Amino acid sequence: MDKLLIHGGHRLSGEVIVSGAKNAALPILCAGLLCADDLRLSNIPNLQDVSTMLKLLRKMGLSATHDGAALVLNGSAIACLEAPYDMVKTMRASILVLGPLLARFGEAKVSLPGGCAIGSRPVDQHIKGLQAMGADITIEAGYIHAKAKRLKGARIVTDMITVTGTENLLMAATLADGETVLENAAREPEVGDLANLLVAMGAKIEGIGTDRLVIQGVEKLHGAQHSVIADRIETGTFLCAVAAVGGDVTLRNTSNDFLDAALDKLREAGVILTSGEDWIRVQMAARPKAVSIRTTEYPGFPTDMQAQFMALNCIAEGTSHITETIFENRFMHVQELNRLGAAIDIEGNTAIIKGITQFVGAPVMATDLRASASLVIAGLAAEGQTLIERIYHLDRGYDRMEVKLSAIGARIERVK
Repeated sequence: MDKLLIHGGHRLSGEVIVSGAKNAALPILCAGLLCADDLRLSNIPNLQDVSTMLKLLRKMGLSATHDGAALVLNGSAIACLEAPYDMVKTMRASILVLGPLLARFGEAKVSLPGGCAIGSRPVDQHIKGLQAMGADITIEAGYIHAKAKRLKGARIVTDMITVTGTENLLMAATLADGETVLENAAREPEVGDLANLLVAMGAKIEGIGTDRLVIQGVEKLHGAQHSVIADRIETGTFLCAVAAVGGDVTLRNTSNDFLDAALDKLREAGVILTSGEDWIRVQMAARPKAVSIRTTEYPGFPTDMQAQFMALNCIAEGTSHITETIFENRFMHVQELNRLGAAIDIEGNTAIIKGITQFVGAPVMATDLRASASLVIAGLAAEGQTLIERIYHLDRGYDRMEVKLSAIGARIERVK
């Protein structure tokens, strides 16, 4: 099993090319199930989760071939309408095949999902929405069985804001009979990216980027071309890394359009940020100042940046509070950061962090995707050597992170 070995204390300088967004690419790949024509996709990140999703889709009969830098999907030969447990258990996003399969083929059998152990992420909102559109759904032996001759438009108000729930219902509604209104829809940029692709495929969607999506169902969708948006979480992670260790780095193929809450907190911490249409420059020459954050749905502070900011706050001047409101079990990195010398206490869903001057390298273990990123940041800022185990979590969501960091001056290597 691979590990990351980091020799800390080295400033970062140079340029990083940010990859396409994992959380946009996964639902966009599932949209390939909605039509029989070619979808030509670019800026697809090279990630373990993407490989897992493509393996699942190919098992169903979706063709996925590379043409230069583009990935070409074709759904003209879908033969299997099942997502089995052995493929779904490692990645929760597999639930996103449910809506497209049901909408286009009238049937789907999907295992209840797995993924990171960061807390309860129920799929009841997906089921509730599809039932409102006329689907007959049962759960047997750990599988969701769904059937519908043709889904019917409906007004759906979810009990909570759910990104994958919004995406699943949005894809299903594109082929439903009549008008579907999704109230309390997730506003994340990745949802908007999926919606923009669906429009390019012939879907009729109003309210993109808002919490109310109105979809007029069509008989069928057609092929299209689309470039996946930049990964705002990868962008934020590299910004936090430079903020923690110091340096001068320019991030390319990204923008500050969808990072307002995180960028505001970085400036509060003392980071100097400048940006253009497709780049962000980050400069840091002093010890960061402690900043308190509270995670919430977009456009608030993203839960996927909480762990990275915690690593930054650990070596900041002052005391900070981080309150997690999205996932109830997303503080598993606290114990590992404390192994590196951090001073973090937990009270309910709030972490209280007293800043120390420096981490001290030690062996640590990644517990989930974003927790692994926080340990990388801590290792870069630590005195001595840090060995991070279970980095398969990191590979799920970061495209060759150690290669990109090495190119800007970090001493980091992948070891067996």
